[in-house]
Amino acid sequence: MVHPNPGTVVPATVSRRTVLALVGVSLIAVPLLDAPLVAAAPAAAPGLDDPAKKEIAMRLVSSAENSSLDWKAQYQYIEDIGDGRGYTAGIIGFCSGTGDMLDLVQLYTDRRPGNVLARYLPALRRVNGTDSHEGLDPDFPGDWRRAARDTAFQQAQNDERDRVYFDPAVRQGKADGLRALGQFAYYDAIVMHGDGDDPTSFRNIRKRALRAAKPPAQGGDEVTYLDAFLDARVWAMKQEEAHSDTSRVDTEQRVFLRGRNLDLNPPLDWKVYGDPYHTG
Repeated sequence: MVHPNPGTVVPATVSRRTVLALVGVSLIAVPLLDAPLVAAAPAAAPGLDDPAKKEIAMRLVSSAENSSLDWKAQYQYIEDIGDGRGYTAGIIGFCSGTGDMLDLVQLYTDRRPGNVLARYLPALRRVNGTDSHEGLDPDFPGDWRRAARDTAFQQAQNDERDRVYFDPAVRQGKADGLRALGQFAYYDAIVMHGDGDDPTSFRNIRKRALRAAKPPAQGGDEVTYLDAFLDARVWAMKQEEAHSDTSRVDTEQRVFLRGRNLDLNPPLDWKVYGDPYHTG
């Protein structure tokens, strides 16, 4: 959504195996030679797709997109924020001008034929790629809010969020060797910028970062790489007036990076647009 206003090594328990040998008429426990003690590798910290981490990610994005930690209250959100993308709505800011709202309403209609939004599909196809409301006004916002009371529509929003934004971001983050914070930085970027071919899209933000630093999967330092990625993200945000407030990076994601909280372990404190937030 575009809205003008991101180990401790636990040693393994080493068992000593014994064997029973029959000596004469007695059973005698004879210990085998001890194998070398090898400390277990640290368990990988949960990624952003861990349910608890994902909940944190939803709250972080909602604080930037909707000035609220209650992301589930945003199923019914809809407005035109004047960014050239038409209506922005729902938990991740599906836009009538960028195609993701059309895909969402189509999915909802496939699952729930005859729903209150189904009649807008022809209009959503026509306005795709524009900021036009033609065929949507005056009733579309009210019908969207009505649909948002339907759990099937809520689930469709969740599924499209994951398919288009969350899952690709987490996959790429893991492929780059990033932990939860880095995966979140990718997710927040793809939410705002999409993953098209334009210079400010997620993939090109990442390419810009790769020119400055290597991610862990390529032998680089994670903090150094994330700093380069956030620099590239800020550059992309400043290319568009609607995104020019970069506090969702400066006073959110960089706060966690400076604290070396690469696993996004709570409690977390941050600010967006000057407003303070906390999650435990």
